[in-house]
Amino acid sequence: MAPLDSTARKPVAEVTPLYRSAPHNIEAEQALIGAILVNNEALYRVSDFLEPRHFYEPVHQKIFELSSSLIRAGKIATPVTLKTFLPADLDIGGLNANQYLARLAAEATTVINALDYGRTIYDLAIRRSLIVIGEEMVNVAFDAPVDFAPRNQIEDAERKLYEIAETGRYDGGFQRFAQALTTAVDMAARAYQREGGLSGLATGLTDLDAKMGGMQQSDLVILAGRPGMGKTALATNIAYNVAKTWAGEVRPDGHTTTVNGGIVGFFSLEMSAEQLATRIISERTSVPSSTIRRGGITEPDFEKIKDVSIELQTLPFYVDETGGLSVAQLAARARRLKRQRGLDLLVVDYIQLLQGSTRRANENRVQEVTEITTSLKALAKELNVPILALSQLSRQVENRDDKRPQLSDLRESGSIEQDADVVLFVFREEYYLSNKEPRPGGEEHAKWQTEMAAVHGKAEIIIGKQRHGPTGTVQLQFDAAVTRFDNLLRQSQLPERM
Repeated sequence: MAPLDSTARKPVAEVTPLYRSAPHNIEAEQALIGAILVNNEALYRVSDFLEPRHFYEPVHQKIFELSSSLIRAGKIATPVTLKTFLPADLDIGGLNANQYLARLAAEATTVINALDYGRTIYDLAIRRSLIVIGEEMVNVAFDAPVDFAPRNQIEDAERKLYEIAETGRYDGGFQRFAQALTTAVDMAARAYQREGGLSGLATGLTDLDAKMGGMQQSDLVILAGRPGMGKTALATNIAYNVAKTWAGEVRPDGHTTTVNGGIVGFFSLEMSAEQLATRIISERTSVPSSTIRRGGITEPDFEKIKDVSIELQTLPFYVDETGGLSVAQLAARARRLKRQRGLDLLVVDYIQLLQGSTRRANENRVQEVTEITTSLKALAKELNVPILALSQLSRQVENRDDKRPQLSDLRESGSIEQDADVVLFVFREEYYLSNKEPRPGGEEHAKWQTEMAAVHGKAEIIIGKQRHGPTGTVQLQFDAAVTRFDNLLRQSQLPERM
């Protein structure tokens, strides 16, 4: 009796290796190249998505590349013009180059079918790429070094798959203007139905929304400020407001689509998730976070904290507290969140704590930040969500009498200013004025008290750049004890005095 193989539980004689060739269609390649040789116009049906590397047969890669070069140079590509560029001793199934080109032209498809054959070739090339990625995953998993974490391999595989997903399409190009009009009208309809009548995601800060129309899909919104201005506080306020108003509806295919508000992903590179949660609890309950940490809360305070905690548990608010992330890792995790849970707003706190590729880091920091901001803008377009990214400001702000930030104050400002669709600055006059208190009792101190009273509890959001609307300044209320920004009540909105 033949011995048994322990894995297959079959006689060894019956276990034969299974050989499978990579997916390809030689006939489709021949038909398409033949069509191009007969009518060069066929190239323009496929040239915006098909490249020589997508052909399986090396000879076809060479012929397609030569044909493309000749046609783009304003010359004609025929068997006669191409044969001079191919080796004279070329042997393809018993045919020389001249005979093979003539055979391709004789058996060509029509120009009408060129697009379909091109798509077939392209799809098969994508499948071969997927096989390569799968084989690499298996090989790396088997032979991974001790210090190579599995999560790194997962993120690398996700990056490669999304690269294929982004390039693996042939549905781009020109569209009828009527189609763009339909999209614009749909956006206006959604804005009409959404709370506040905004085309983008509402921040929950009425005056800021009025200036911006909300945060628009695929926009990179930079929120910048000096330390102590409240960048993170404003970002958490906005993120909470977006998550709190989320409402979704189930489509016929079973997927849930956002109707109002949004699902939030928050990359907290500086603070831990626990610190972020404490901040949000403090904002919602008006109990200072320092009091919560010291355990100096009263029983009514604890009841409020308990109620808010129950509410926060139900919010579509997801936090990643991993420090030292590269922009590629951040992108992979954002894609995963969008695929698994959904995503409508991404917050990054903050840009300067992200890392670029090793190559960029070795060049200089400006080049690295350029790569980071360009990648964030590309990610916003890919995921079709606004990204709210926080940024530091340079110290040159402190050297001016007027401490209000400008675009030139952005650290490594060239790339950040260029890639951003919206740039917001947080400014609190109270912060700077409180550090200039003169000696009590004098006239200067009385003047200082008057100035402090005018700016107490107020903050400015300066819109330094906006592609879709005006720049300007928005006044907000700021409660420093609980780090909460809110709409500023104007005199006309206050109740009349008796």
